[in-house]
Amino acid sequence: MSERDTICALASGQPPAAICIIRLSGDRIWKLAGALLDCGLPEPRRATLTRFRDEDGHLIDEGIVVFMPGPHSYTGEDTLELYLHGGPAVINHAISTLTREPGVRLAEPGEFTRRAFEAGKIDLTEAEGVADIIEAETNAQKAQALRQLSGGLTQQYDQWRAELTGILALIEVAVDFPDEDDAPEETTAPVLRKLGALISDMEAALGDRGIGEKIRDGFRIAIIGAPNAGKSTLLNRLAGREAAIVTSLPGTTRDVIEIRRVMGGQIVWISDTAGLRETEDEIEAEGVRRAQKVAAEADLRVFMVDGSAPDPGVLTSPYRLPTDMVVVNKADADLAENLPAHDFRISAKTGDGVETLERALSEFISARAASVEAPVITRARHRARLVEGLACLVAARDALELGTGAELAAEDVRMAIRHLGSVIGVVGVEDVLGAVFSEFCIGK
Repeated sequence: MSERDTICALASGQPPAAICIIRLSGDRIWKLAGALLDCGLPEPRRATLTRFRDEDGHLIDEGIVVFMPGPHSYTGEDTLELYLHGGPAVINHAISTLTREPGVRLAEPGEFTRRAFEAGKIDLTEAEGVADIIEAETNAQKAQALRQLSGGLTQQYDQWRAELTGILALIEVAVDFPDEDDAPEETTAPVLRKLGALISDMEAALGDRGIGEKIRDGFRIAIIGAPNAGKSTLLNRLAGREAAIVTSLPGTTRDVIEIRRVMGGQIVWISDTAGLRETEDEIEAEGVRRAQKVAAEADLRVFMVDGSAPDPGVLTSPYRLPTDMVVVNKADADLAENLPAHDFRISAKTGDGVETLERALSEFISARAASVEAPVITRARHRARLVEGLACLVAARDALELGTGAELAAEDVRMAIRHLGSVIGVVGVEDVLGAVFSEFCIGK
């Protein structure tokens, strides 16, 4: 008999709603059902209409219950779901009745999924996929989460671990027969070939420009320019509201202001930044520093130029890339004759040309997201472990090539297997479980 608490939580949205779902998982479901449901413990996997009462026999509600005995349930434990009317009074009465039973408590965020992970029903990347699909706002986020939830990442990491296990076995031959002159040479060459192929695969995965993380967290566009070029006006135009303060005074924007949009089917963060110029003002100088940081980290920079008084100095920014866009603003005013080469001419004030610019931004983001077909990295945690695993493989290769010892190479390969295993949660993840499951909502 497990000594763990039975947990319960509202698994549906916040009330009021037509229907709510209250989920329970644990060993005390049998006792709860016998005491509180008119039907007693329902027949497994069959929707049963019944009345739900408190411990004094007062009616809480009439609804549907479904019982899923462990281990063939989401958590691997006995699970009961109550489908009741979704008003606050019904929910509060139901939850308070359940948690008055000794050994029954409200679930922590993500605790149902954590129990599923601990029962071996899903691995860690699949658990993260559950969290991601709940939070998904775009079709791209949903597709990525479904792929992860269905084991798409697990398959790749398992394949790498299997190949490394084979490599480790070959290295062990050299370790076991150190005095046989021919054995090391015969075994080292295929090991180096296999290591080289794996290193290339992992380097390619790491060279994905963070597309998987960006699909999940959002792409970034930075609006860069000299003071009073119209950056904040463009941000407000793209936001459809007054997100940033706009005045005629240069240097009004001193901090980074962000808006969130869906563009090209992706989440996009668009940043308005302080005007780039030399200044003695300590606060404005900090704003310029932050603007440069945002420019360096953005996927796309939109360089704004005041068309009535162009300052081309901003176009010499060290952060400028060929894919960035140059936009001449204030097309509603008299434009100067010495305009720099530009991609778009707009009036952020009147909106003229902004729709064309917005369409180009969407096309850029869509193309960038599609540049990697199936990312195997969707979180910073995956990337960190993969970087560590790759470093171990490089060290193993160097040890074999330099002849510094097959034992060292074997240990490096073991460490690489461990790092890859920690991504899917088969080894050494105790320190990250709290962080992973804290992202979940209560009831999942």
